[in-house]
Amino acid sequence: MKTPTSVVNSSPPVQPPASAWRQLSGYQWLVLVVAWLGWVFDSMDATIYALVMTPALKELLGTRGTPEAIGWYGGIIFSIFVAGWALGGVAFGIMADYLGRTRTLVITILIYAVFTGLAGFSHTWWELAVYRFLTALGVGGEWAAGATLVAEVWPESLRVKGAGLLQSAWGAGFFIAAGVSALLSAHSWRVMFFVGMVPAVVALFARMRVREPERWTQARQAVASQSSRRSTLRELFAPETRRDTLVGTALAFVAVFGLWGATNWTPSLIHELLRPRQLDAATTARLASYAVMSLNVGAIAGYLLCPLFSEWWGRRAAFLVMMLGSAVTLPAAFLLPSTYSQVLLALPALGFFSNGIFSGFPIYLPEIFPTRFRATGAGFCFNAGRILAAGGPFLTGYLVAYLGTFARAASSIAIVYVLGLLVLPFARETKGEVIR
Repeated sequence: MKTPTSVVNSSPPVQPPASAWRQLSGYQWLVLVVAWLGWVFDSMDATIYALVMTPALKELLGTRGTPEAIGWYGGIIFSIFVAGWALGGVAFGIMADYLGRTRTLVITILIYAVFTGLAGFSHTWWELAVYRFLTALGVGGEWAAGATLVAEVWPESLRVKGAGLLQSAWGAGFFIAAGVSALLSAHSWRVMFFVGMVPAVVALFARMRVREPERWTQARQAVASQSSRRSTLRELFAPETRRDTLVGTALAFVAVFGLWGATNWTPSLIHELLRPRQLDAATTARLASYAVMSLNVGAIAGYLLCPLFSEWWGRRAAFLVMMLGSAVTLPAAFLLPSTYSQVLLALPALGFFSNGIFSGFPIYLPEIFPTRFRATGAGFCFNAGRILAAGGPFLTGYLVAYLGTFARAASSIAIVYVLGLLVLPFARETKGEVIR
């Protein structure tokens, strides 16, 4: 059996004492904050569309804006967004290995900030789809650069916890988007997209204050001194790394398919549940925002606890728990509740598992690849699966028309977690190993 190229064996990691947190330098905290804010606004951007999809498409489709048409075109745009996310994650992951983590982070934040704002000027559904695709390129690339940056700058004893803190930004972004939506519910859906231009400020700050990791600088110098070298993308499918690449991609596919194919349709579920009450649009939007907040109470807890599961039980066991929980809570949250208050009580459990699983990826993916192509590997695995997962929202939109409700359509997506359970035995356990 070949020795893994991305980690070296070490004794089991010692849990860091409380004083270890105080030993972190101000710069290491700065790196986490910048990457965290970038991911917060990624999440906010993705949530904005989920929150405004129904009113936006109702206006853009005009007389064709029936619930079935909104489900159909909404699914198409969701799928286009996920496909753009995948392409951006792979392309900018490669760029981060060649150009640098920080430079790539800045570029990707600017991309999704600018095109989110431009989406507010859409006049047709396909115009909105184009802007969402371009926005997604930046969203996908930001994670690859940010997760790799934190993994390489934070000390080994706190790296797993740093990854958990980074991923918690996704839940915070949901909260911000939902809060902004509640505050602006009386205004046009276009205003929500204009708010999405705020991240440009973070990009400018990162460009001035964050430097490239020393690990990356040394790795690039070593590669430059070699007379012959393979591309970072080709390295992923070398015999010693091929299995890790395929398994990492499959696990990410399962998590993304479940999230975008089901969980992210929560606002549409609320619109559907409240339709018989004939509430005005502003009230419905506000109640949908509260539901997203409820979902993300659980999600934030999942983001913070999943890394602890990884440290206690191992990476594979943590993924096992989160996938089993997702498979159970998804149909339970979408099918069992019959009132709005019941949905609010069920959504935190769904958020804990289906969103919390994503904290496993900034831990596991950087561990299975070496520095010279770590961002390429993490970006490819986390995002290449989205190319296949892009069919999730489209499939849900189709199932809405076939099954008649968002609840039934989204619940049927839970079967994807069974695929994850079948892939998991092939994942290499990396607990107790140190990245290099």
